[in-house]
Amino acid sequence: MSASEGGDSAGHRAQRLSIRGLNKSFGAISVVKDLSLDVAAGEFLVLLGPSGCGKTTGLRIIAGLETADSGQVLIGDTDVTNTLPKYRDVAMVFQSYALYPHKTVADNIDFPLKVRGMAKPDRELAVRDAAAQVHMEELLDRYPRQLSGGQRQRVALARAIVRRPSVFLMDEPLSNLDAKLRGFMRAELKHMQHDLGVTTVYVTHDQVEAMTLAHRIAIMDQGVLQQIGTPREVYDHPANLFVAGFMGSPPMNFLRGRIENNRFESHSVSLPVTGGKNPNVRDAVMGFRAEDAQIVEPGKGLFDATVYAAEPTGDVTLVTLVVGKESLSVKMPKDYYIDFDSSVAVRFPLERSFLFEANSGERLAIELGSAR
Repeated sequence: MSASEGGDSAGHRAQRLSIRGLNKSFGAISVVKDLSLDVAAGEFLVLLGPSGCGKTTGLRIIAGLETADSGQVLIGDTDVTNTLPKYRDVAMVFQSYALYPHKTVADNIDFPLKVRGMAKPDRELAVRDAAAQVHMEELLDRYPRQLSGGQRQRVALARAIVRRPSVFLMDEPLSNLDAKLRGFMRAELKHMQHDLGVTTVYVTHDQVEAMTLAHRIAIMDQGVLQQIGTPREVYDHPANLFVAGFMGSPPMNFLRGRIENNRFESHSVSLPVTGGKNPNVRDAVMGFRAEDAQIVEPGKGLFDATVYAAEPTGDVTLVTLVVGKESLSVKMPKDYYIDFDSSVAVRFPLERSFLFEANSGERLAIELGSAR
């Protein structure tokens, strides 16, 4: 199923979401800067970035909980920029669950329908259907205090589902769960959104959540949209240093240096540069990912390094290396062992590396590799 088709249950209600030139400041601090996004009907878009990057403020503007200083929010063809939240046909799921402690699971799910004035028999049917979507149909008579964190989050999701909104808005809904439960709930969320086909905007600072859930990821930093694309696009083709360093665990390796005479030079590293006009760049950064590299014997790689530490993680051994004053990471097989302070070399496919201009952070239109 494509992102725009949606599922049978609620796909007919899915609407495209468009935001145009959103700006928002709190006093002298600009938190959202000229943000524009188009989210297709039925698409799962993740707003990703570090704390304080403006992603939650952007989500709250879409919901109508914050007022933009300028810009537009459209759901379908309707401009809802100045529309009250209750008339926007959106449902929001918060990090804190926001359940009513004195109401049962059924009553919590039922609440938005009761406010709408829906007939009781219709409400009961809708509540059971929504509870079934999140596997909570056996717990409808319990109170929030009797539920685990994961179960409470499912109730919050069911309360959003039951409204059959045009757009789901989710603000870090899994961040209060332990690691094992987060993994389980990611799969549940992805399957649920696939079945319902509801347009979804999901805010997180966790790039694993973004990579696993999203049709597309919009990466923000300091209120500015840095890049938008599929998980593979933003991981394999980062637009700038920020995106390259934010995506990946561990983050991308960086070596600072310069480009001159068709070579990238850094400490004892000297690698050929090809493509474009091969300009001289005084402050350049070369990047490569830990999983693309391999540790080999000294003198048999692209450059030599010293082992700082080796950490078995179960599926791989993460080896930290030092080159000059720079620290690098390489993922080796799980049974790999090497002593501290060993002399080694690093090898990786030159075409899997990246070159950036250090000051602007922008990716350069040249690459490592011998001239063709």
